[in-house]
Parts: sequence; C-alpha cells; structure tokens
Amino acid sequence: MTGVELVLAALAAGAAGGITEATSSSIREGYATLRDLLRRKLSSQGGEAAEVLEAQETEPGVFEARMREYVVGSGADQDEAILEAARRVLALLDPSGNEQGKYTVDVGDAKGVQIGDHNTQTNTFS
Repeated sequence: MTGVELVLAALAAGAAGGITEATSSSIREGYATLRDLLRRKLSSQGGEAAEVLEAQETEPGVFEARMREYVVGSGADQDEAILEAARRVLALLDPSGNEQGKYTVDVGDAKGVQIGDHNTQTNTFS
C-alpha cells in the first residue's frame, strides 16, 4: 500500500469506526496521535489543509480527494512517524485484516491499480 493510501485508509477507518468515549483508549489514542502528527505536517500547506482534515466527518467524498493532495504535497506520505501511526490505527481497528496483510500492498510496476474493498474499474491498455 502506498503511503498516501495507508494514511487515507487509517483516517477513513478511524472516522468510520465511530471513535467515541466507549472506544478503547488505545484506539482513541492511536487515532488522536495520527491526526496530531498530520495536523503538524499539514501546517506547511497552509490553513486550508488543516481545515480539510477537520472536515473529514462532514464531507467524506470531498475529504479524500483534497486530503490526498495535501498528504503528498506536505510529504506526510513519506513521514515514517505518520506511516507508523496509520499502521497502528489500522491494526487496532482491523486486527484480522492486519494479520492477513490487507494493509501491506506492493504495487511496484503495476498499472491500473485500485486499493480497497468493493471497487469497480475498467482499463484499456494499448
């Protein structure tokens, strides 16, 4: 899985998981750590990047497209602390998927790749 896909998957999983007071403290702390690290890294992209991070829960479709740009632009997709925090969130929220290697994908030299569940894609290669 690419760095940007890993970060976006962890953010989406955390938001979809409904982080509440009833959620285990390790999950809440892991998700908070990821968001804090991202917030600091995205500050180099200006105030709008932080606003997009906060808008995640209200506009998920818009969030992903814009956040992808900011994650790559800030270098967050290459930041080892952020990537480790994202791995931890995914491992805590989906232990069986993590053990099966669901969040470890190598797409080197691949064409027309989609990462995630229930995707549809049509490719035409010449």
